Amino acid sequence: MTDYLTWLTVLLGAALLFVMLFRRLGLGATLGYIVGGIVVGPSVLNLSGDAEAINRVSEIGIALLLFIVGLELQPSRLWRMKRDIFGLGLAQLLASGALLAVLVKLVLGLGWGPAIAIGLALGLSSTAQVLPMLKSTGELNSPHGERAFSILLLQDLALIPLITLVAALSVAGDPDTPSGLAMTGLTIGAVVGLVLAGRFVVAPFFALIGRLGERELFIVAGLTVVIGAAALMHALHLSVALGAFVAGVMLAESPYRHELESDIEPFRSILLGLFFMSVGMLLDLRVIAGQPLLVIGLALAVIVLKAAALYPIARAFGTRPGRSATLSLLLSQAGEFGFVLFASAAVGGLITRDQASLLGAVVTASMAATPFLMRFIGWLQANQPEKHVDLPGPEFSPATNAIVVGYGRFGQTVAQMLMAKRIPVTLIDITPAQIELAGQFDTKVYYGDGTRIDLLRTAGAEEAEGIFFCIDDAELGPDRLGPIVEAFPKAKIMVRTFDRRQMLALKGLGLSWMQREVFDSAVLMGRQALAALGIAVREVDRVEQEYRSRDRERLMAQHASGDLRSGLERSFAKAPLED
Repeated sequence: MTDYLTWLTVLLGAALLFVMLFRRLGLGATLGYIVGGIVVGPSVLNLSGDAEAINRVSEIGIALLLFIVGLELQPSRLWRMKRDIFGLGLAQLLASGALLAVLVKLVLGLGWGPAIAIGLALGLSSTAQVLPMLKSTGELNSPHGERAFSILLLQDLALIPLITLVAALSVAGDPDTPSGLAMTGLTIGAVVGLVLAGRFVVAPFFALIGRLGERELFIVAGLTVVIGAAALMHALHLSVALGAFVAGVMLAESPYRHELESDIEPFRSILLGLFFMSVGMLLDLRVIAGQPLLVIGLALAVIVLKAAALYPIARAFGTRPGRSATLSLLLSQAGEFGFVLFASAAVGGLITRDQASLLGAVVTASMAATPFLMRFIGWLQANQPEKHVDLPGPEFSPATNAIVVGYGRFGQTVAQMLMAKRIPVTLIDITPAQIELAGQFDTKVYYGDGTRIDLLRTAGAEEAEGIFFCIDDAELGPDRLGPIVEAFPKAKIMVRTFDRRQMLALKGLGLSWMQREVFDSAVLMGRQALAALGIAVREVDRVEQEYRSRDRERLMAQHASGDLRSGLERSFAKAPLED
């Protein structure tokens, strides 16, 4: 027991240290887990215990990941994204897999069957790495973000037939494992059985738990369904991941889907992290150290071939050149599911253990390159605005009374209220993805940096009655807004500010109006909170007026002194608790 607790402490401590470090460096948690596993594994410090045992347990993390993917597969969403998922996604995987199969055959000398299986495995990209990148930049719901998600979703779905393909090609697996034809029949039967069980057993079971209202039971029930489905598949010598995936699909239309996803997520994160650590522990550094140029060369070849395969396909599906390049580089790395497939291929005798370690190192190196590739793309886009020449600038806009700079959540509300009174509006935004999204709703937004005087002038700012800055930019200060106020004295200039600090910095510029972006929505929620707690409407109105008055007085005091602590006595204090 002591040894078990010791190496578990070492694993968790290494995970914490390396994930924090790699996130700080902008390289992502996945690489942090893998490098942490390498350091504490047998190839370096040898502090980690039984890597094989850890790998077997942590593979539940892969099952939970597939379960969550299954939960996302609502028929309505699949139907809406069907062209990108089953067209763009499938074309990418087949094209990348074909090119990489030729590479693997030439470099490793494998037969065509194993080469195709390994090539398709390398054709999978890293869901665990790409989705957090898209979320952090706010691009997940943009057109090209949804296309990236569609490709990743198709790849996640492809894991199931790829595992079956590797098992069918295996030459050194378990003698009790059924043949490829028998496995196909068993797979179909098991999936049908799980779907029926989900409809007639699991769904009523969750309805019963929902009536009880115990969250702990939801957690236990969710884990039971996932692990039970995985155990059934394992007993049939089928894919554990397939069982978990089907379990997710059969609950995708459940009213408890979101609660299940949030309950399972912490377990998935921890176990998937341990899985990546076990991958690092199982990498044989001696094999890699003996041929480092081969590892680097193969990783670069994977990146180049995948990007070269995806770019023309993305263009054929109507993606602009710049976005096609970004999408191609974003998905050019090999992914975490490759580790699963390489391990299965090694067990089945398709490749050797040394080749599995080599391919694992190639995947790791390609994943490590992705953040740097995205920084390069960001730099290129920032320094070469001509990449967006296909997006018209405001010089093409008709003469209007008002200019709205920034067409995000805030700007859309301002613009629509102006449009409600038939006021002509010129909309400007600097984010191509936002412009593309607006275009899908028949709204014309012009591309450009709306804080540049020359661009505002081409948009007709000299004749405009109002210029409304609705951009989310806490750094928008007097140095940029002051010249605009002087250049366009006829226009009423209004600004969305991040907080009171930014408001104080902009005081004295002669702006017509400023507003903190969440102030009124917070006041509205405060009103609803008072009403929900039984406070009379008249008293709620009085509290709101008093709060707004005190807040104005604080702002005036802070502006006069330049000290944020000024006027603090005008804030409402927390009431003392009664004995």
